Amino acid sequence: MNIGLWIVVIVAVLVVVALIAWWATQQRRSARLRERFGPEYDRTVRDVGDARRAEPLLAERERRVQRFNIRPLTPEEQARFTDAWRAAQAHFVDDPVAAIKEADALVADVMQRRGYPVGDFEQQAADLSVDHATVVENYRAAHAIAQRNNEGNANTEDLRQAMVHYRTLFADLLEVREPEHMEVRQ
Repeated sequence: MNIGLWIVVIVAVLVVVALIAWWATQQRRSARLRERFGPEYDRTVRDVGDARRAEPLLAERERRVQRFNIRPLTPEEQARFTDAWRAAQAHFVDDPVAAIKEADALVADVMQRRGYPVGDFEQQAADLSVDHATVVENYRAAHAIAQRNNEGNANTEDLRQAMVHYRTLFADLLEVREPEHMEVRQ
């Protein structure tokens, strides 16, 4: 075999190895993003059309949120926000429309206190999806109901569901876990 043929074979092998390494890296990246973002990964892929376009967006979200100074709440802040949440829930009985507005504002207050920028809802939801991927859909659902509420198009059951969604997100943001309740039906 001449030296030219050996060089072609070696280059071909190196190209194949490089392609396999690139493919494996992409697979690991996809798996990591899928695991980190959970349902948000699928939602983003669905929104933009394919994983190749969605994954850079998700990676950019991670980089953006890494630049924030996200911090846990102090025990005093947790207690204060928990009390405010209980008051909003109690207010729901007498005035569900106002209680939803309180819950939405309270979630924004907790986000801001933790270090998330607040303002544009879609950007807030995207930022939350980095560290709270399993509950960000609750935020979107609650916000959609709150929007319908502002337009006068939400009934009491819708508002109750929004409170449940806000409560799930709120507990996750506070990093306080509610005890699991078992419901017994007869």
